Amino acid sequence: MPSKKKRRRESERPTIHPRNKYAENPPDFSLLASLYPSFQPFVFYTRDGLPRIDWTDFNATRELTRVLLLHDHGIQWWIPDGQLCPTVPNRCNYIHWIEDLLVSEIIAKANTSVNNARGFDIGTGANCIYPLLGASLLGWSFVGSDITNIALEWAAKNVKNNPQISPLVEIRKVENCPHSSSVADQHGDASVFYESKTELSSSMVTEEADPLLAASCDLHADVKRRYQGPPVLLGVVKDGEKFDFCMCNPPFFETMEEAGLNPKTSCGGTPEEMICPGGERAFIIRIIEDSAVLKQSFRWYTSMVGRKSNLKFLISKLWEVGVTIVKTTEFVQGKTCRWGLAWSFVPPTRKMISPRVAQKNIISFMLEGLPRQFSAIHVLQSIESFFCTSGGSCELNASSFMVDIALSNDLCNAIMKNESQPLDEATSCRHLPETSNSSPLDSLGFRISVFQQIPGTLLVKGSLQNRDNPASEKGSYSSVYSCSEVFHFVKDSGNIWFNSGYSQQYSSFITTALHI
Repeated sequence: MPSKKKRRRESERPTIHPRNKYAENPPDFSLLASLYPSFQPFVFYTRDGLPRIDWTDFNATRELTRVLLLHDHGIQWWIPDGQLCPTVPNRCNYIHWIEDLLVSEIIAKANTSVNNARGFDIGTGANCIYPLLGASLLGWSFVGSDITNIALEWAAKNVKNNPQISPLVEIRKVENCPHSSSVADQHGDASVFYESKTELSSSMVTEEADPLLAASCDLHADVKRRYQGPPVLLGVVKDGEKFDFCMCNPPFFETMEEAGLNPKTSCGGTPEEMICPGGERAFIIRIIEDSAVLKQSFRWYTSMVGRKSNLKFLISKLWEVGVTIVKTTEFVQGKTCRWGLAWSFVPPTRKMISPRVAQKNIISFMLEGLPRQFSAIHVLQSIESFFCTSGGSCELNASSFMVDIALSNDLCNAIMKNESQPLDEATSCRHLPETSNSSPLDSLGFRISVFQQIPGTLLVKGSLQNRDNPASEKGSYSSVYSCSEVFHFVKDSGNIWFNSGYSQQYSSFITTALHI
């Protein structure tokens, strides 16, 4: 019978959207291989007898997507070589989050039922995945836009091959005529951006417009990195058209070299799908600028965000253009994290709780600029080494990329005062005890997880385990966990070296980190 500790860990592990078909029943590769002979050659078995596929093989990931769409959604689907191949569970997450937005009472509900919602997919691609899933799962109608002939051709084929939903989906060509100037310039807006200092919760957060959230002006914005490509919304949305939402999986990267750095996956992708000058930040800013003109033509504007470091900047830009509501969420699929960003110009129906007063049981930050040879496990081992050397109890779960840490309140105070025990006097690394003679109120437990975004970019997340501990109310958790933010020095140095002496480097950063 599983132990309480094991059950607790499983329940606290990040999950996909609860209404996602795959939340409780992930794809069964063995079953799919037995039902679909075309998928069978791509499935192999580990020594433990577990079915796997090679995620670096584009043909394998494409065939998996094809059989999942057919088996679970009744959708006939295909894309040619080189086109972006989506993962079905992750795309379902985005669809269900938009469904949450539409049924919420944050803004006044539309006159039509959520089942009759109309969406706009920016850059639908050859895969046309969002319109196909949205129409199949929820009966939504869509306009899917794109610029390349091959994307338009195959998106139309994928729609036509599914007559049960084809009347719900329109594929619209975008004329490839770059903007000569930004929408902001055309409307007299200053070409400066603002850096937000608002702390974001890792869970879905709602914010109310507050001029204080737009922080100091960034006078050194790089105008050359602003989006200068084909139209996004303005010039594509027709006069008088109304939509309940738009959605977008933006080009995350600035170069194809950057896009191809992850050797562990192969999702394909053309330059038009993967890159644009300025990367996802520039592209999403163009959506924001277009939305500031279109206003309530859309009830909700949304976009996927690949790098958490861009969220604060984008949110501050949203307040700058006068939105009334901003919402964020996190999409977790396997070891990959993405974020959802949504905003509206529709007046809110009720007062929202400011994120600044919300209790923060989860703290996270990004590490960028790491040498390519260092991965999530190196960071976890360094974190484990630091807290063990400081006298804490640690249990590293390498397969789940997380480490559980237990610290006494006295040790918490010592760490905050930079008085951690020397290595020869510290408690050595060990498994966390099942029971303890000390009261649970005398200790603090938290978990640190590390997710790889792309090579050289990691997300570090800390979550409080015993939320009822008085220490958490006193802010000890936030303070102690923030010592892990010594990793932020990577951003300044552009280098990091994980070696036997690395944990000692914490000492020179911990005092500064704890007093931020």
